[in-house]
Amino acid sequence: MVAKDYPFYLSAKRANLALEAQTVTSPAKETEEPSNKRVKSLSRVTSLASLIPPVRATPLKRFSQTLQRSISFRSESRPELFSPRPWSRNVPPANTKRRDSKLWSETFDVCVNHMLTSKEIKRQEAIFELSQGEEDLIEDLKLAKKAYHDPMLKLSIMTEQELNQIFGTLDSLIPLHEDLLRRLQEVRKPDGSTEHVGHILVGWLPCLNSYDSYCSNQVAAKALLDHKKQDHRVQDFLQRCLESPFSRKLDLWNFLDIPRSRLVKYPLLLREILRHTPNDHPDQQHLEEAINIIQGIVAEINIKTGESECQYYKERLIYLEEGQRDSLIDNSRAVCCHGELKNNRGVKLHVFLFEEVLVITRPVSHNEQLCYQLYRQPIPVRELLLEDLQDGEVRLGGSLRGAFSNNERIKNFFRVSFKNGSQSQTHSLQANDSFNKQQWLNCIRQAKEKAVCAGKAAGLEAHFLVPANGRRVPQGEAALEQMEQSDCESDCSMDTSELSADCERMEQANSCESEKQIETNV
Repeated sequence: MVAKDYPFYLSAKRANLALEAQTVTSPAKETEEPSNKRVKSLSRVTSLASLIPPVRATPLKRFSQTLQRSISFRSESRPELFSPRPWSRNVPPANTKRRDSKLWSETFDVCVNHMLTSKEIKRQEAIFELSQGEEDLIEDLKLAKKAYHDPMLKLSIMTEQELNQIFGTLDSLIPLHEDLLRRLQEVRKPDGSTEHVGHILVGWLPCLNSYDSYCSNQVAAKALLDHKKQDHRVQDFLQRCLESPFSRKLDLWNFLDIPRSRLVKYPLLLREILRHTPNDHPDQQHLEEAINIIQGIVAEINIKTGESECQYYKERLIYLEEGQRDSLIDNSRAVCCHGELKNNRGVKLHVFLFEEVLVITRPVSHNEQLCYQLYRQPIPVRELLLEDLQDGEVRLGGSLRGAFSNNERIKNFFRVSFKNGSQSQTHSLQANDSFNKQQWLNCIRQAKEKAVCAGKAAGLEAHFLVPANGRRVPQGEAALEQMEQSDCESDCSMDTSELSADCERMEQANSCESEKQIETNV
């Protein structure tokens, strides 16, 4: 083809392409003159598209990987609720019944708002939020009993004893919150505004001490519920409830944990009401008193729940030998944190950080219960050495490089070591992600600081001795007084015959020296 014919060739090719496009877009011609070209079927393309996994947004907070502290709870090693089951039903997702948020200004007459200041409107919104939250809480507690407890008992999916262990004292909380809701509704004016709530809260908040038994039971209740989920009847029932609109995509444990989350929210709600209450308002003093009451109740329940959690896990520790038992474990009253970690060989471990000791265990099944077998000797926190290992960095002889061939697997590591005489331990532990690793580092450092401070205080206490007169005397001064007293006693008990002999010898020596001195002078 010569150069002058090249533009004509391009124009002819464009014309052919345009003709083919018209042929494809014309449905009449497609039916009359089928094309000889191979065209992919639509069903095959659709099936290939179905093989592409959907993109799932990464959640900001991974609750299953967060560290557990006192009143909060984390899932153990168990099958996920949303994973496919061979006995689960393949049904289309139901329409979720969502709870709409209500505002005071939208619920009552809007004309009233023109007569109130902006601060007073915010105060009424905060009071209405407190009242509306009580209504939602009562509805959820009744739903948990009606939709979960009663059907499982009637269908014999669980025994009455198991349901009592899981639901605890849930029934007793319903009339408690109904009482507060009734009091708040009684003081509400016809226009929807509320003038005083402080005196109501001061009189009602002490009733929340009954939360003590419910929150202390949650650790054992969560463990039993996770164990029962291995039963296909329980799992199928919970899955059916989860797919129902009434659940709002919440599982049973979410409903059982609502009272605890409501309890810790009361201080925030009361502070919000107090923030929008004028200083000269009669509610000012009552609200401050109510905040002090609820803070004391939450702190006390938090401590008792931590003690219950600590006792629960101490009872499930399995010792391979008596030498592994440690008084630091027996005297512990709280678990700072615990969770699953992996060592440098990829073995899954469950690590407990008590107040003064770090315990490394392996999860085992004993009598159909999840227990924890001690992996090594417990490590005292005061003598523990903590090292933060950077991603991909090899330290102390490169023990990590030979254990992993993939660089992705040597991330989120930290090392704990201990040496006391002939005993020494070194553990390289891997967390699930960087957030989990940082939480472990912070908890261990805080526990170590507390243990060191407690040791210094104990040493300072031992430095002072309390004599019979009740006056504190430093240990050094007491030793000096004892030495002086012993010297006096030894002097007083000296034999007088020896003393007289010494005097005679000294007189003789003095006389000899005086005679020599006289001779020298002459």
